[in-house]
Amino acid sequence: MTDTIDRPTAASAASPGSPDQAGAGVWVVLPTYNEAENIEPMVAAILASLPAAIVLVVDDGSPDGTGDLADKLAASDPRVRVRHRAQKQGLGRAYLDGFGVALTGGASIVVQMDADFSHDPSALPALTGPIAAGDADLVIGSRYTKGGSVEDWGIGRRVISRGGSVFARVVLGLGQNDLTGGFKAWRAMTLAAVPFAGVHAGGYVFQIEMTFRASRAGARICEVPITFRDRRVGQSKMSRRIVVEALVVVVQLRAEEIRGRLGRRRHAG
Repeated sequence: MTDTIDRPTAASAASPGSPDQAGAGVWVVLPTYNEAENIEPMVAAILASLPAAIVLVVDDGSPDGTGDLADKLAASDPRVRVRHRAQKQGLGRAYLDGFGVALTGGASIVVQMDADFSHDPSALPALTGPIAAGDADLVIGSRYTKGGSVEDWGIGRRVISRGGSVFARVVLGLGQNDLTGGFKAWRAMTLAAVPFAGVHAGGYVFQIEMTFRASRAGARICEVPITFRDRRVGQSKMSRRIVVEALVVVVQLRAEEIRGRLGRRRHAG
């Protein structure tokens, strides 16, 4: 497959139903880069939690053979799909690509999560439940709401993560506690209505911006508590550049919104 993003319209996304099997209509988008040690147990854990779900592995040309392992899983299980991308272009870009595939494939709920077990697959029913029940359009697996927690992190990383969420919450006027986390479930119609063009492809900033855009579009957003654990094996892909980018873009988003409001007022006047 190519790395072109399929961009469906809201009308092309499936409407949510009431699945009679755990995970029916759910697509789990799983971006990977050098996750050979995690991919097989992760896919197995997801399907154990949501047996009727589709797992879409979006691999950014991993040199460690992650994509080949995913192909083998897909060959033996029709619930596993693989999207091969030529090269690493950022977490957000991989997610947007995967979202397009899931929406075009008829998903009613689209989940995004990490492949390194920092997001616990056993939490998937709690994450998708409010959407399946018709009570929410976007559900955030939250480390910072009541009952949520983080394990295995040093003080520096805790401050960066929590501080980034607080900064974005204040600057953008959002009500959610965990804006930098990447464990989310989307109603397909809500996700399809978010304009993918122009969304920043970085890590933290992608998570913040997608929630910001959904909120401004009137989405019903709720948080469910999760326990976040540091990755089991491999190295974290977080960097100082990703954090700085997030802070800069948050300010830019707010500035653009203010300019837009002032422009509309001048036009109306």
